[in-house]
Amino acid sequence: QVQLVESGGGLVQSGGSLRLGCAASGDSSTFNSMGWYRQAPERQRELVAVVTLEGRINYADSVKGRFTVSRNYADNSVYLQMNSLRPDGRAVYYCVGQSGSWSGGYYTGNDYWGQGTQVTVSS
Repeated sequence: QVQLVESGGGLVQSGGSLRLGCAASGDSSTFNSMGWYRQAPERQRELVAVVTLEGRINYADSVKGRFTVSRNYADNSVYLQMNSLRPDGRAVYYCVGQSGSWSGGYYTGNDYWGQGTQVTVSS
């Protein structure tokens, strides 16, 4: 059984930074991609950034240049450095492990989710 555990959420002022971490345990060797999604109040869950096994990275346009995702293949962990945070970054951030594949900006396959960590950005 796969388990993903996030850490590092919290409250930050607009323009500030936070770093999220996620550790995977169990049969996480099935993951091709790992990364982050987020869900703001009354919004659908959306992609933030994912890293494939080959090291390709997909970022949401809204975070390009401000957020950096990194992955440690040795211990199946993934991180999200968030700089220049804005109030629209307020959301629950979810770590994801993906056993499927990305093609043309679209993903097909199974997802495994962490419990989520709250990020709040004050204006």
